[in-house]
Amino acid sequence: MDQVRLSKFLSLVLRHQPETIGLTLDPAGWVGVEELIAKAGAAGKRFDRDQLLEVVATSEKKRFTLSDDGCRIRAAQGHSVRVELGLAAREPPLVLFHGTATRFVAAILEEGLKPQGRQQVHLSADEATAVRVGQRHGKPHIFRVDSAAMYARGLQFFQADNGVWLTDAVPPEFLNSMG
Repeated sequence: MDQVRLSKFLSLVLRHQPETIGLTLDPAGWVGVEELIAKAGAAGKRFDRDQLLEVVATSEKKRFTLSDDGCRIRAAQGHSVRVELGLAAREPPLVLFHGTATRFVAAILEEGLKPQGRQQVHLSADEATAVRVGQRHGKPHIFRVDSAAMYARGLQFFQADNGVWLTDAVPPEFLNSMG
């Protein structure tokens, strides 16, 4: 299986639908590497440990995390299935960014950012990353998030292993539309 297809497959089973190959994630989202490889193979998705490690090591978005002993793997963030990543709340940078498609701008300005099908809202530390995220959904539109004001108001932020910032929601008053 090539790296792109393997990465997409891992995203599917580690973030959204582990049951499609008979996997059960533990409460923190972890699954044994050998179990993942075996169950994927039984479902017709064959890859070996070296291919898996290559995807983890070379993924630009760093979507996957290996346990310190290399025996377990999980998605760093982006889950639609319920997991508790065990991330500690942290003070965010003064400003964060969110990239989306222009067709969603009016709703976001009215309702703020919501997690939609995921557990939390994803925010980027830099504008360039937000642009890349927004491009995946159509013509990109960037929002600047006043994360310092949110944090001062008591809203919590978490940083995933891959650097993505997470929060439960961003009320509209903390958003600045950048276009």
